[in-house]
Amino acid sequence: MADRARVFVTRNLPGRAIDVLRQAADVEVWPEELPPAPDALRKRLRDRDAILSLLTEKIDAELLEAAPGLLVVSNMATGFDNVEVLAATERKVLVTRTPGVLSETTADFAFALMLAAARRVAEGDRYTHEGKWKTWGPETLLGVDVYGATLGIVGMGGIGTEVAKRARGFGMRIFYTSRTRKPLVEEELGAEFCSFEYLLRESDFVTLHLPLTDETRRMINSRTLSMMKPTAVLINTGRGPLIDQENLYEALKDGVIAAAALDVTDPEPMTSDDRLLTLPNVIVTPHIASASVATRSRMAMLAAENLLTALRGEMPELAVNPEVGEAWKARVRERFG
Repeated sequence: MADRARVFVTRNLPGRAIDVLRQAADVEVWPEELPPAPDALRKRLRDRDAILSLLTEKIDAELLEAAPGLLVVSNMATGFDNVEVLAATERKVLVTRTPGVLSETTADFAFALMLAAARRVAEGDRYTHEGKWKTWGPETLLGVDVYGATLGIVGMGGIGTEVAKRARGFGMRIFYTSRTRKPLVEEELGAEFCSFEYLLRESDFVTLHLPLTDETRRMINSRTLSMMKPTAVLINTGRGPLIDQENLYEALKDGVIAAAALDVTDPEPMTSDDRLLTLPNVIVTPHIASASVATRSRMAMLAAENLLTALRGEMPELAVNPEVGEAWKARVRERFG
């Protein structure tokens, strides 16, 4: 029977999360900026009880097979598409995640991208840095107004709802599509539920806030892009593979839509020779929508709390696969009593 749990953390974290873990467990933290390669991760997990992972780590069946003692995968992310949950469940490994704590911060950033793309902020910055600013011109870098425009929100979860709150302050008309209707959002924010196709046709700005599933993968493609207005702006702070990026490149190049602002790409990181980066009407940021000190610190602490709760044999509220149930708890009791 083990005295202290052995935990592997795949990157250094902001805030006090690692200190909290070290009070209760033996903790190894991957020291490098880049995530551990699959071989290195398998080696580290051979004798570990738990891992605190990020969305950059692929927790698949092969990795789980190489870590027979693993009890918990605490994923520091809202989503969990980097984890093969079925494979974890089959091996009686509990998976947890950290939703909810980043909604406001991510919504701020989505709105920042919308404003930046609409008013050509990144282009203006490059224009100035490249010495092109010679005088004030009445037609220099003309953009489009956000105030009073129509916003289409694809996915009215926590982040989508926060985006709608910000849009209300800009006097925007709000359309949304979601798996279920949100009567409170409709009542409080004036959002209008509609079909995905209607949203694409009517919106000046379309912002994506969906998890990555088989149904949502590449839902933005040549067919759906052709439904949008030629003046429309597309914003993505959800997951990169929601968009077929080759189709997006062609649409932006040919003027099918006006601009795009992406905080997530497929793959990540985007390579420096990606064709999208050759276009002036694209903004790409390195997956930083939740990157405020306070929010990332809260995410890290929540991931640590999920992990420690699980190692006590208690089911965390934010478990992804609670169906592991008694079989998983029996493994924890056998390990720690």
